[in-house]
Amino acid sequence: MSKSLLIISRQAPWSGPSAREALDIALAGGAFDLPLAMLFLDDGVFQLTPGQQPSTVQQKNLAANLQALPMFGVEALFACGHSLNRRGLSDQALALPVQVLEDEALAELIARFDLVVTL
Repeated sequence: MSKSLLIISRQAPWSGPSAREALDIALAGGAFDLPLAMLFLDDGVFQLTPGQQPSTVQQKNLAANLQALPMFGVEALFACGHSLNRRGLSDQALALPVQVLEDEALAELIARFDLVVTL
């Protein structure tokens, strides 16, 4: 039986390779039917904002990778409500539908998974 995996993405899409690496892990795991979910936390919630222009900071656009997640079976997407609020973001304005969780629910989510990777 496969172990379940939670990928916690904490980096903004323009701050380096961590955001892309988290998405690559999710897409690879989804392609192999690994039970997994993604949690966008801290500056990672910026990955969910539409209309990004990463070329201005010489980064690649992650929008296509994000949109591919459901096609690869990665449908359990979560965002930290506190992180969204601190950054002035609303879950209605995000590029992907996510379930917004507050602190207590975040701890319960993390406890549900066998493996947790934070990038």
